[in-house]
Amino acid sequence: MLDMFFNPSSVAVIGASENPKKLGHRILVNVMNDGYKGPIYPINPTATEILGLKCYPSVSAVPGPVEQAVIVVPAAAVINVVDECGRKGVKGVIVITAGFREAGEKGKELEQKLLEVARKYDIRIVGPNCLGVIDMWTPINSSFANNSTAAGNIAFTSQSGALGAAVLDYALANKINFSHFVSLGNKADVDEVALFEAWRDNPHTKVIMAYIEGIKDGPAFIKTARATARKKPIIAVKSGRTASGSKAVSSHTGSLAGSDAAYDAAFKQSGVLRVSSVQELFDYGIAFAYQPLIKGKRICIVTNAGGPGVMATDALEPNGLELASLRPETEAALAPVLPPAANIHNPVDVLGDAASDRYATALDIVMQDPNIDGIIVILTPQAGTEVKETAQVIIERSKTSEKPIVTCFIGGAVTAAGVDAMTSADVPVYPFPERAIAALGAMYRYYAWLQEPDTAVETFDVDKSAVATLFADIRKEGRKTIGDTEAQAILRAYGITVPRSSVAATPDEAVAYCDEVGYPVVMKIASPDILHKSDVGGIKVGVKNEAEVREWFKTIVDRAKAAKPSATIWGIQIQEMVQGAREIIIGMNSDPQFGPLVMFGLGGIYVEVLKDVTFRVAPMTRLQAKQMIEQIRSYKLLTGVRGQAAADLDATVDVLLRISQLVTDFPEIAELDINPLLVRDQGKGAVAVDMRLILK
Repeated sequence: MLDMFFNPSSVAVIGASENPKKLGHRILVNVMNDGYKGPIYPINPTATEILGLKCYPSVSAVPGPVEQAVIVVPAAAVINVVDECGRKGVKGVIVITAGFREAGEKGKELEQKLLEVARKYDIRIVGPNCLGVIDMWTPINSSFANNSTAAGNIAFTSQSGALGAAVLDYALANKINFSHFVSLGNKADVDEVALFEAWRDNPHTKVIMAYIEGIKDGPAFIKTARATARKKPIIAVKSGRTASGSKAVSSHTGSLAGSDAAYDAAFKQSGVLRVSSVQELFDYGIAFAYQPLIKGKRICIVTNAGGPGVMATDALEPNGLELASLRPETEAALAPVLPPAANIHNPVDVLGDAASDRYATALDIVMQDPNIDGIIVILTPQAGTEVKETAQVIIERSKTSEKPIVTCFIGGAVTAAGVDAMTSADVPVYPFPERAIAALGAMYRYYAWLQEPDTAVETFDVDKSAVATLFADIRKEGRKTIGDTEAQAILRAYGITVPRSSVAATPDEAVAYCDEVGYPVVMKIASPDILHKSDVGGIKVGVKNEAEVREWFKTIVDRAKAAKPSATIWGIQIQEMVQGAREIIIGMNSDPQFGPLVMFGLGGIYVEVLKDVTFRVAPMTRLQAKQMIEQIRSYKLLTGVRGQAAADLDATVDVLLRISQLVTDFPEIAELDINPLLVRDQGKGAVAVDMRLILK
């Protein structure tokens, strides 16, 4: 898959140039000089030979087959060139040329035409507006990058060509070797999804790193990334975290769910490890690439300095790790071979005067302890420290260890030789303990995700046709908003419990229904045009008798008319009052990339002020729904505090899954809020008291 880019049988550089300052010259030099063994065809209508290679006026004039074409001609000429490539039988084209979608509306139209021509001939495209493609194992360098790396086991893709070039330079300087490098540019065709599929079973790739600016097809990304992450880790940095990703909306969910929340949720569901910087991208990448996968969260620290040992210990818990409790046998073995002042408990302090042999002895002992899942070795340069020799001790043990070993050599000039030795030997080395611990934490999160069952999304027996009919009727009326009575019908159709209620057109009808339901009751304005009832004084909780019913009927209607003179008023909704329950909010906002984004949180101030909410992309599994609940900061309030019974979390999960099914069944839903969902004590269920819904 995508072999036409990574291992082509022949390559044509269309726009090859004799001028060393032109990209067409740089690309041809890279293809020739990076070890590619297949035929190379420079294409230039005005030259007969470039860099000793026979030049052809067009790709059609090449006597043999051409599998890959690198195109670096003016944007206006690209489509004709690709059409000619199609007639020639070229399988893959890398369009270096800029001036397409990124250049405005005309460029967008040009890119669409480019894609249409490529599809006509079943040509795959990387780009346009990209740096190019490098396969370090073939090898072939079809890019205009200044350098490449040796063959390694990290595949890297970047939407930004400039960042990609900088990453290549950084990797080369730090002796980090890639298996593949792809600059995606505008992603007219080949995108991260295609690359994940290509790299999923690639024997040369152990870990995938990606710089992402945007994703075209959210559901396809989640599906493919999840399948790929089951086989090898994917680490991604997504830029644009603080950009305003959502339009002005009227629901809580919409106001809280910017595009970054959708990416966060999608990455969690697909097993992608999200990082916040390129530094973290490499920190995590080298740990996965060079070490065996951690199989637990118990970490042993071996250090020659107490302070850094404490720093490493402090970093464990925030990264989901814990300090391993050494077995008594381990401590007994350490005691006679370390100085009396050394610490034989974890962190194991071999003291500042430790030479390489003391590190070797300590490591040989702790590596055998089954209570340890991973090891960090810390070194600070002190009198008597053998930096390079200690590095060699770690390298030798890293080769045989079934547990990951990461290192932290703190310093600069004095530690450089040791850092260089370990980098060359593929041992992860970090300048500070926090970064080393964060890398181990990422490994453990990935390991824990792999242990989760890959279950299917369950579906419920619902009345989908009733909701479809209701939506059709609303459309006929020219409405997009849905009132309480209609909302309750939708919830009932999807098996979600709602309180008994009825809309009263007059005070007499209201009193009659209250007598039937029993006091106290809740009274709400019934209008399809008023979604936020409390904003207009349109709700009264705890109405206790007939006199109050009559008084509040008039007051609520008058307030609503004053606040929204043009609103259609159906009357007052009388609703049984659900008591002794916790307020929950469940919402949904339609994300342009990923589709329905479901939100969960505690109601009241927790959502209004603290914004203590979590998100997942629908559809979701039961496990993902449970994780949504467990990941809010105030989760413990639902489990029972100070004698309070636990909330019915099983019922809450059930509601989340039914809403997930609803918004998946009806993609025309733009926004939805159940606020509040009143969750009773464990085993007593949950009741959806109020729902707002807006159609696209």
